[in-house]
Amino acid sequence: MGKKIALNVFYNLGLIVSIFGAVWAFNNTKYLVIVLFVATAAFFLYLKLQLIKEMRSALKKRQKDLG
Repeated sequence: MGKKIALNVFYNLGLIVSIFGAVWAFNNTKYLVIVLFVATAAFFLYLKLQLIKEMRSALKKRQKDLG
């Protein structure tokens, strides 16, 4: 469980850095860098959603086993 929480924190940091990077690139008119940051943000968002889905199913299974 601790490993998944650490992964969630890492994904959140990746999303935040990607968003700030995209804003910086937009302000400096570096359009290729914007594409890179948007792609990494999408990747981190995808991984985060997969982790949330996995955690939900694990918690439901755990509740079934206890109850």
